[in-house]
Amino acid sequence: MIRYDKGITTEIPNEFPAEFPVKLTVNGRNIATLVASPHELRFLVAGFLRTQGFVREIGDILTMGVCDESGEAAVRIRGELPERLTPVLTSGCGAGISFSFNAGVPRRVPSDATFPAEAVFTAMREMAQLSERYGRHGGIHSAAISDGSNILLHAEDLGRHNTIDRLAGQALLTGIDLTGCLLLTSGRVSTEMAAKAASFGVALIASRTSPTDMAVRICRESGIGLVGYVRGESFRIAACPERLRMKPQARFSDVAGVILAGGESRRMGRNKALLEVNGERMIETAYRRMTELFDEVLLVTNTPECYDFIPCRKIADIYPGMGPLGGIHAALTSSTAERAFVTACDMPGLNPRLIRELCSIQDGGDVVIPETPGGLEPLHAVYSKSCLPKMEKMLLAGERRILSFFDLAQVRLVPRGRIAALDPDYASFRNINTQEDYRLLAQTD
Repeated sequence: MIRYDKGITTEIPNEFPAEFPVKLTVNGRNIATLVASPHELRFLVAGFLRTQGFVREIGDILTMGVCDESGEAAVRIRGELPERLTPVLTSGCGAGISFSFNAGVPRRVPSDATFPAEAVFTAMREMAQLSERYGRHGGIHSAAISDGSNILLHAEDLGRHNTIDRLAGQALLTGIDLTGCLLLTSGRVSTEMAAKAASFGVALIASRTSPTDMAVRICRESGIGLVGYVRGESFRIAACPERLRMKPQARFSDVAGVILAGGESRRMGRNKALLEVNGERMIETAYRRMTELFDEVLLVTNTPECYDFIPCRKIADIYPGMGPLGGIHAALTSSTAERAFVTACDMPGLNPRLIRELCSIQDGGDVVIPETPGGLEPLHAVYSKSCLPKMEKMLLAGERRILSFFDLAQVRLVPRGRIAALDPDYASFRNINTQEDYRLLAQTD
């Protein structure tokens, strides 16, 4: 395989997700060919039978033989199959097939089955770490079952529906009860996936992307919590918020939140603050995050008319044309708070826990700044008003670099190990400067 990157071609190893057809025979009758990833096929077969309503418990499977080489699976089950099976094309990857959306009567979810928001974030990170096949070549979906403290089951497959079937089969064959558990998926939550989850008695579904409207309806009717767009430390609740335990945290009154939006976006070719990520403009994401954390939020911009939809105070540069240093200086001068957390408008991965950690450091002197493998992060740092005379000295000397005044200031460095404990992927510090950056972000999201 040849990789093309900014005019340079490089040969890289050929690693593609493998497709494997599995011909399924039940009670001597050919009923389907499942196209899936070629691993742990017994879980896929058992789960498919379970989610289609052909079996309900392990005792319903009399015999099962799966040949990993020929791709043939022969199963004998208790009772007979329906005389006529009407396939339904699902909204799954590659137009999956289901024989019915009725995966079984929904199990009653215990009323006390709830999860703290932090458990969702932790479980999603743990699922990502377990997804080795995606890490090798991409193109693979993953799903997992968690009890809120630990990942109990994990599955990967080409098809997102197959991952749910694999979990169902593994639970069936190993005797794990899914009632009241948390189901995590990397893919979109559709009607049939929600119906399958309801038949398991799952209490909460969490996805990295969006649910469909019919899936939301099924979850509401079944009492299943449903959250989408799980990113870093945020998600969107689509159904049954009572399944989540969320403790509102107090906002900082002694620290202002500052968003810098004064760049010219030359490399991007258009105003990057207005680019959409997950259906929301980046400047809106930054503002929403700041309002969750700070009583006072300031937007530093010399074109306030571009951001009329952002309901906060807009500040212009006192020293125009002096870059981010001039923007931070203007914000500190105008802010009513003694300190300010400063970020850029093109950093959509802001992590509230990390920001709180930085703002909670009281003995930080003039600057509290995190260190990452890429170095110091001055556009994700806390600055005190005591920096103002030092900044002004540099600005009057024609200096635009933020770090230029650090030799004159008391700087508290937060080491990368402490940062990684809260943001292992350093996603908070990824900014979008070019069309290629934006394209890569869209692919990962």
